[in-house]
Amino acid sequence: MAQRLVKTIIYLLLAVIALLAALIAFYWAPDRSVAELKQWQLPNSEFIAIQGMQAHVVQSDKCDVYRSKASMDQAISAGKSLPEAVVLLHGTSASLHTWEGWTKALSDEYCVVSMDLPGFGLTGPYIDETTKYSSANYAKFVVQVLDRLNLDQVTKVTKVTLAGNSLGGKIAWRTAALYPDRVDKLILVDAVGYPATPKHVPIGFKLAKYPALTPILSHILPREVVKKSVLSVYADDTKVDEALVDRYYDLTLRQGNRQALNRRLQDTDNNSDQAQIKQLDLPTLIIWGAQDDLIPVENAVLFHRDIANSQLKIFDDLGHVPHEEDPLATVKVVRDFLE
Repeated sequence: MAQRLVKTIIYLLLAVIALLAALIAFYWAPDRSVAELKQWQLPNSEFIAIQGMQAHVVQSDKCDVYRSKASMDQAISAGKSLPEAVVLLHGTSASLHTWEGWTKALSDEYCVVSMDLPGFGLTGPYIDETTKYSSANYAKFVVQVLDRLNLDQVTKVTKVTLAGNSLGGKIAWRTAALYPDRVDKLILVDAVGYPATPKHVPIGFKLAKYPALTPILSHILPREVVKKSVLSVYADDTKVDEALVDRYYDLTLRQGNRQALNRRLQDTDNNSDQAQIKQLDLPTLIIWGAQDDLIPVENAVLFHRDIANSQLKIFDDLGHVPHEEDPLATVKVVRDFLE
């Protein structure tokens, strides 16, 4: 009887191992280099050295005036005003591509800057593995990018508007709180900031929270998991096409991004910095999708309540990424705010 039980257990273990091997083989998705993901570079993409990383950054044509002190001086001496800068910060597992609609609409008038934050897109993870993926470290990264692009205190006439979605929203308001002399206006899009009980958490986020799964998740990636995660942040499923899923899927495979996501979710800030929201004293636009299942629309009201100089616009039919789901409708509100 005992021998039969041992044999049964062995057979079951072998079956489980075989099943795991089959799943790994079927969903095997090794890391990809930046060169292998070249299709996700934009015509105006560039890589700049920040903290040992090659940060993926995109600037619109209006930013050309800031590329050298000579060009700035020339513009000023010619009586031209330097364009305002609008800096766009994406959320967790997204990339600078999420802002393409806004960038296109704003680039005729503004210097529009978007970037892949550390751990995401083509920028990839922090080189120093001891660096935490905290909002304070992200804010430091953003300021360093602005310095490298000459959007710094030296110009003095530069007005930088920071816009951010979700995690990028928290990085935006944290940057304004930690570096108040660098930010002129804020645009918060379904931003992190207050405690929230999600109605639905993307399955990719759920899995990445378990360190024990990191060795497996670093080598496999079912495309269907990525697709379900994207669907969960959209209100209108018909807007999630295969090309959109391809972008999220491919950029998740960028070397080091999956491991960084696990660390990012482990390094999530507590709420001790929430008090800084009430200290913000700058024009702020709060945009929210009422169908956001990740951060409830009630949090938009809290931001509006706590930031004295703020205005609120809620889009009834949009989800967690309203700027990506309907860029035309949302950017119209942004233009009104900036003007």
